[in-house]
Amino acid sequence: MHEPLDGIAAADARLGRQFPLPRMELPLVRWVEVMAVGSGAEVAWNLDDSRSGAPGRLALYAGPEPPPPRQLPGGDGATEVRDGATWRGAPLPEAEASLRPVRERSWQAGGLHLRLTAQGPWDDATLEAIAASIPIGSGG
Repeated sequence: MHEPLDGIAAADARLGRQFPLPRMELPLVRWVEVMAVGSGAEVAWNLDDSRSGAPGRLALYAGPEPPPPRQLPGGDGATEVRDGATWRGAPLPEAEASLRPVRERSWQAGGLHLRLTAQGPWDDATLEAIAASIPIGSGG
């Protein structure tokens, strides 16, 4: 279930606490989508990918239960566990260049299940830094 929500306040209400937005500066954003996903919410930053080599999208799910599973087109389903986080990826061969490949980092913290999905030329070190900038606590 992916239903649009009316902004971050609606995501806060759905979680019963502040949605844990990254504090790290992100690339230039064209627009943001806030959606109800499973028992939680997901915020997706659709990035300005007009420059060659720029990533196209970043999304963060937060919820009391894991997000609904999804297939990654072109992926083999393999996962890697590193420092308490599960990583997986796929080449997304049919997607635009700025949306491939896709990398997902899933973990639990502060009573939440989190999934950071990055589409485009992101490196794992940058994704780790984004994940580390997400404030997790009782108030988010």
